[in-house]
Amino acid sequence: MVSLADAPVNLFGAELPSFDQIKKLGQFVNASEANRIKFRQEADKQSDALVQGLAMLLCGQTRDAIEKLTKGKECVQKHLALGHAFRRTGLFDKAIEQFDKAAKQCEGITIAMEKAQTWRLAGKLDKAEAELKNCANFKNVSAEYHYQLGRLLDAEGEYESAIDQYEHAVDLDGNHVNAIFQLAYSFDLRGDDEAAVYYYKELIQVTPAHVNGLLNLGVMYEDMGEYEKALHCVETVLMSHPNHSKALLFRKDIASASVMVYDEEKEKRRDRQNKILEIPISDFELSVRSRNCLKKMNINTLGDLLRTTEAELLSYKNFGETSLMEIKKILEYKGLRLGMALEEKGTVKSTDPDIAGQASPEILQKTTDELELSVRARRALERLGVKTVLDLISKTEAELLGCKNFGVTSLNEIKDRLTGLGLALRKLE
Repeated sequence: MVSLADAPVNLFGAELPSFDQIKKLGQFVNASEANRIKFRQEADKQSDALVQGLAMLLCGQTRDAIEKLTKGKECVQKHLALGHAFRRTGLFDKAIEQFDKAAKQCEGITIAMEKAQTWRLAGKLDKAEAELKNCANFKNVSAEYHYQLGRLLDAEGEYESAIDQYEHAVDLDGNHVNAIFQLAYSFDLRGDDEAAVYYYKELIQVTPAHVNGLLNLGVMYEDMGEYEKALHCVETVLMSHPNHSKALLFRKDIASASVMVYDEEKEKRRDRQNKILEIPISDFELSVRSRNCLKKMNINTLGDLLRTTEAELLSYKNFGETSLMEIKKILEYKGLRLGMALEEKGTVKSTDPDIAGQASPEILQKTTDELELSVRARRALERLGVKTVLDLISKTEAELLGCKNFGVTSLNEIKDRLTGLGLALRKLE
C-alpha cells in the first residue's frame, strides 16, 4: 500500500512546492482512504489560507478550496489551483481568467495545456485547437502536449489519430498515467481486448495504482471468465479504499459469477430455446380478442408470453377465462405454460402502474452512467442497448435477468436506484 511517506514532496514544509509537484502529491494523497484522512488531519493544523486551500483541492473539497484559495497570497500556485477548482465546478470562463493570471507570472507549456483542456471541456474546440497550435514547437518533446492533442482529436471524432497521439505521449513518458488510461480505454471501447488489457496492466504498474484502471481491468477479466484475476483487481482496490462502493458491488458480482458453471451443451440448448422464444405471437392462430389484448399488453413474442402469469393476463381489461384457456391450450400443445420463464429465473412479477408520466423529462433523460451502478450492471445495460433512465424503465425484470452475467444482486441494485427516482421497471398491465 502506498503511503504519504512515499510522496516526493511535502505541502506543509517551509517552501511551497511547484503546482506540478502538488498535482503529483494528489496522487499519493488519494492512493488510500488512510492517506486522505492523515493528510486532512495535517491540513487542519495549518494556518496559511493558501496551503489550506491547496490541501482541500487535493482532497476533492472544491468549493471550500475556492473560498480558502481566494484569501491566499498571490502566486502562480494560487491561480493554477483556482483554475482547476473553477474547471471542476464547470465555471470555465473563470478558470481561463485564473490561468491567464498565472501566465503573467510563469512561462512554459503547462498553462497553455491547462487552457487547452479547459476550452475542450467547455466545448470550445476551436479555442483548444488554437492553444495547441501555439505550442507546436513542443511536438516530439512534451508528452502532455501529445496527450492533450489526443483528447482534442477524440472530441472531434478522429479516434484513430487520437490513439496515435496517446501512444506518442507514452513513448515520451512511460509513466504518463492519463495517456496510458486513455489508450486502454480507447481499445476497450473498440473491442480490442488484447490491447486494452495490455495497457490496463501497464497502467496499474505506475505508483500509486490507478483505481479506475484496476476496476476496468477487473471487468475485462470477468468477461473473459478469469474470475480469480478479476477478484484480485477488486481486492487490490479495497485494500486501499475499503469503502469504495463500486468495488464492493463488483466483488459481489464476481462472487456470484464465479459459481456459474459453463456448460457448452447447455449453452446450445439455451440458444435453441432463445430462437423459440423469439417466435412472434402473430404466428399462432388466436381469436381477434386474444390477439388484440396481447398486443395492447405489449406481448409480441412467445418469450413475452412465457414471462407472463395467468393472474396478469386476467387482470387486464377485456381479457377473460375464454381467452386464457385458448392461450393455455396452444402452449400445452408445445409443452409450455404461462409464467414458466419467470419460474426458471426465480422471480415473480406483479401488476405495475404507468409511472413514467410522473417523472420529469430531465430524470427520464438521465444516462445510466449517472445512476452510478456497479460495473456488472452497467455492462449488462450496455448489451441491452439501455442508455437512459427512460430506456431502463421500459425493460421488465425478466428482460434484465435474461442478460448474460446479470443476476438478482444487479437487479436489486437497479430497482433501488429507480425507487430513489420514484420510478420502477416496466410490468405488464
